[in-house]
Amino acid sequence: MHRDRLALQQARLEREPGWSGVGCHVRLFPRRRPGPPGPRPGRDGRAAYERWLNAIRTPEAVVAEAFVECPLAHPTWMLRRSAFEAFGYRDCGWPEDYDLLLRLLGAGHVLGVVPKRLVGWRDAAGRLSRTDPTYGLDRFAACKAAHLAAGLLRDQSEFGLWGYGHTGRALCRSLAAHGRRPAYIVELHPGRLGQRIRGAPVVAPEALPEQPRRPLLVSVAGAGPRAEIRAHLAGMGFCEGRDFVCAA
Repeated sequence: MHRDRLALQQARLEREPGWSGVGCHVRLFPRRRPGPPGPRPGRDGRAAYERWLNAIRTPEAVVAEAFVECPLAHPTWMLRRSAFEAFGYRDCGWPEDYDLLLRLLGAGHVLGVVPKRLVGWRDAAGRLSRTDPTYGLDRFAACKAAHLAAGLLRDQSEFGLWGYGHTGRALCRSLAAHGRRPAYIVELHPGRLGQRIRGAPVVAPEALPEQPRRPLLVSVAGAGPRAEIRAHLAGMGFCEGRDFVCAA
């Protein structure tokens, strides 16, 4: 870590008494290792994951990106002792750091960022996130589903889903274990339009106003496509965090 990392993060917490914790930006190394470091957003692996993490600069962005993946790299965390003692880690069979972050956010805690690269994050081949089933894609989906069922979907048995790729399918399977099912699925693939998936009609984005108003989960990879969908939904009067979340 950078020699000023702890001082900068501590100073930020002192300036922001309402924050329960703070992370920072990272630089993954070694730079030439092939392949993604685990279940990360985007399709171009490690570089996309690093860009995504380092684009998160505010507590609002932490919340907006929370169901895409863990928006604060675990090695960068500095938490207030009171928050850590109240929540702590637990073993649920999925990533314990991600679970802790989602519980903190779900309870209304604010997590911020020092937007500087203060940690070099070694991407070793033997990392647990590469080798242990606890950190597999299906376990990330299970973690997201449990927190969505307890939060955004707490009073809903149905949801809308935008995107039925690998992550969308995994999320549907995990949410089914909590008694939640898709009311409709938004897709661009012409071969899927008009079909039914898991009993739900597959519709084009233009048909959204005609669908029952349910919380919408946007399960689309890539920060660029998600930004376009966010803009599209905002133009239709959808409020992020209340009417929809990105969960890719």
